[in-house]
Amino acid sequence: MSTILRTLRNLYRVGLRDAAHQMHYMGDTKAGTLIAKDKFGNKYYENLEEELPLRTRWVDYKEKEFDPSQIEPGWHAWISYMVDKPPTQDPLLQTGVRSWELPEHRPNFTASRGAFKTYSTAKPKIKAWVPEAAPRA
Repeated sequence: MSTILRTLRNLYRVGLRDAAHQMHYMGDTKAGTLIAKDKFGNKYYENLEEELPLRTRWVDYKEKEFDPSQIEPGWHAWISYMVDKPPTQDPLLQTGVRSWELPEHRPNFTASRGAFKTYSTAKPKIKAWVPEAAPRA
């Protein structure tokens, strides 16, 4: 939660439309420099001067139904302060796809239509009880 003065200052810096978007999706207004945009359309920002420690980096998701697993591994390392440079500037993160990595990043499909659903082809050993009521006389 931010103070009224900080919210008004960020409203002036980012504009009414972006401030309303941030309040709706993040619950806070933030102003910073755009670091980069990944191939999925997510925008990554940083503000080292005015934000609290460990709150200086944030992501603006392209999708309205966002999930943190929609961030690529290199950007996840940067946004969670594991590396100092973003993947666009870090030579270690620009090595490309290794043989053991998946060629495309896949988000977590839990609680969505793409989630894995188990099914069984075996006959159930226990049958559900179905009550049968005798007609009253």
